[in-house]
Amino acid sequence: MSYSIDFRRKVISTREEEGLSIRETAKQFRIGPASVSRWINQIASKASTTPQRKSDKSELIKDVEPYPDAYQKERAERFGVCQKAIWQALKKLELTYKKNSTSSESRRKRPGSISTKNTTV
Repeated sequence: MSYSIDFRRKVISTREEEGLSIRETAKQFRIGPASVSRWINQIASKASTTPQRKSDKSELIKDVEPYPDAYQKERAERFGVCQKAIWQALKKLELTYKKNSTSSESRRKRPGSISTKNTTV
């Protein structure tokens, strides 16, 4: 929880009027000295921004349709982003493509299922 701008201004003005140190001011208002020090440099908190996405989701979907077998690295080169960005976008869109439809467990040879040829002489 952040402190209001009014409270921050009051802390700074009290410090300047009474000539208190940062620690004394922090002790008087029962806040951390790091907060007072930060407020001296900048009273208002910085506005948070939503990070811009590097790849457009609709463009990625359009790319998956003609190239379903493409590697993420190839898509990353086409979009000019890193492979991890493609992986995250595909995961978020729940687009997966399994190149091998049979699982590794079903491909294993079971003991006793080895076929032997009958040789007749």
